[in-house]
Amino acid sequence: MNVDTQTYLVVLNDEEQYSIWWADRALPAGWHQEGFSGSKEECLARIGEVWTDMRPLSLRLRMAEAAAAKTATVAETVAG
Repeated sequence: MNVDTQTYLVVLNDEEQYSIWWADRALPAGWHQEGFSGSKEECLARIGEVWTDMRPLSLRLRMAEAAAAKTATVAETVAG
């Protein structure tokens, strides 16, 4: 059985999507270190702890804006 002794990094992109990357390789464009390193299993466990909302950041922001606009419309209707 092969034992993976490689050290990995937890990385994320501008959309706050997580992945793992080899610690001894340059990061691909658009990705930066989250701050955690360890075995593959440890890094995947870390991602499981911190990546609780799989939606990309841009989608979460659009949904929050839409909810805020809806709330403002309801408030205007009630006050109107």
